[in-house]
Amino acid sequence: MRVSNIRSGRIFRLALCFLVILPLLYLLANWSDNHKRVQRAYHARFGGRKQSHQRLESRPREAPKLVEGLGNFEPRNLRPRHGAGENGDAHILWPNKTNVADAAEMEYGMNIACSDEISMHRSVRDTRLEECKHWNYPYDLPTTSVIIVFHNEGFSVLMRTVHSVIDRSPKHVLHEIILVDDYSDKENLRTKLDHYVQQFQGLVKIIRNKEREGLIRTRSRGAMEATGEVIVFLDAHCEVNLNWLPPLLAPIYRDRTVMTVPIIDGIDHKTFEYTPVYEGDKHFRGIFEWGMLYKENDVPRREQQRRAHNSEPYRSPTHAGGLFAINRDYFLELGAYDPGLLVWGGENFELSFKIWQCGGSIEWVPCSRVGHVYRGFMPYNFGKLAEKKKGPLITINYKRVIETWFDAPHKEFFYTREPLARYLDMGDISEQLALKKRLNCKSFQWFMDNVAYDVLDKFPALPANLHWGELRSVASDGCLDSMSNEPPALMGFTYCQGTGNQLMRLNAEGQLGVDERCVEADRQGIKLAVCRLGTVTGPWSYDEHSKHLLHHRHRKCMALHPETLQLSLARCDANNAYQQWLFKKIRPDW
Repeated sequence: MRVSNIRSGRIFRLALCFLVILPLLYLLANWSDNHKRVQRAYHARFGGRKQSHQRLESRPREAPKLVEGLGNFEPRNLRPRHGAGENGDAHILWPNKTNVADAAEMEYGMNIACSDEISMHRSVRDTRLEECKHWNYPYDLPTTSVIIVFHNEGFSVLMRTVHSVIDRSPKHVLHEIILVDDYSDKENLRTKLDHYVQQFQGLVKIIRNKEREGLIRTRSRGAMEATGEVIVFLDAHCEVNLNWLPPLLAPIYRDRTVMTVPIIDGIDHKTFEYTPVYEGDKHFRGIFEWGMLYKENDVPRREQQRRAHNSEPYRSPTHAGGLFAINRDYFLELGAYDPGLLVWGGENFELSFKIWQCGGSIEWVPCSRVGHVYRGFMPYNFGKLAEKKKGPLITINYKRVIETWFDAPHKEFFYTREPLARYLDMGDISEQLALKKRLNCKSFQWFMDNVAYDVLDKFPALPANLHWGELRSVASDGCLDSMSNEPPALMGFTYCQGTGNQLMRLNAEGQLGVDERCVEADRQGIKLAVCRLGTVTGPWSYDEHSKHLLHHRHRKCMALHPETLQLSLARCDANNAYQQWLFKKIRPDW
């Protein structure tokens, strides 16, 4: 009996212990899970590069899903706003402010007086495809640093860019906005900006160059200063559209070697009207012509068939350069931008070729839309930066890109289109070539075969130039000149200056060109025309003996009127000096 009582007492005490301990264990386990969740959330928002990078590598990759209702990041209960420029409408200043508006345009290349009357938080029209409103994106998207480079930017335009990013980005994803001041010399801008950003409590940061560095190097500095997993570059005069960021980040969340590009809408530089550049549901992607001018082409059927839905991202050979997102560590692993590139120009091609040839990819994202102000003109120069190199800086940049990433045959297409580039000093590219070798990058031919296969459809391989240089009249001291006009326009005749407007090229297939344009002729005269896409042939031939430029279709020669100096076609006359021309090669005397 006593043994039985003892056993009963032990059982009772054990049961009592379990009743006390089990709830404690349960509470402890819940506390541990909650603590881990809090830690993850904290590190996602504030933990810096190391923690966020580890999180990025370890998490499962959830794919975006098309749903019936509104997507998980779509704004709800948007209220209509009323006021100047709301809904992206044009804002017209009162007539008594015309002088102020004109002065603002002369100073900034855009109507800052108009911008100043528009709310920093103004609404813009939703230019996305309807399907874009119905995507669910992973909640745990990578933390993002938005980098905005500026120089003497209009205050209201710059800060509207910032406010649009804050107003239309998920708070748990937007890690920071970094404003990189490329040595602005407007003191009122500096003082006003320092005071204004205090309201953001550290979310918006300003870093300043101690001397003018140019867009390319300043962007690279911004990337090195950033602490988010992904960096997004925006120009200083943008307005992001609704739910712009999650679609841009989702492909990078899936694959850290993807660079994503939003679809760019236009903002009028006079009225700040926000309008789509691309109408309807048709898509375009970035390509190039052989003088390295950026172009766009319809997305080929081969690429369209890779997607299940019309609103999904699609691959593009290149991009315009201003706006894109990329994993920060990956960008730096690629060497950021080539530090030998000066000011701006060519950096979009350099990064595009480098990404594709070295194992990454570029995707345009139809559901991410960003408005961009296209200036009326560039309101400032580049001072000492422009003096560091002799010759056109952009062409020098192009040459660095070509000599690093093109194969030998494709280099010749560039030099055929830009014959003066052979004589420009591009500097040392040994580090770029070493990077290319170290990353085990593919050839440019691979890029053309597998990515940019539609380039040759629009811009075929260029035949060699038979003649190039100034096209001088034998009878009069002057040269053929495009006069910086846009086609269709009559060609001009003026003093020989050796400028780009006077650098004519006659190729082996009879095409006479200047820059990316062609020289044609009809009854009205000698004309500057858009070259026919997909062909490199033309109607011209040059006889070195008679010095005639013969137009084969009309069976007449290019002639200069002796009094009016107008150009036309005339019946060929071997004794008429006003029908005789000389190609004089230009040698840059730098």
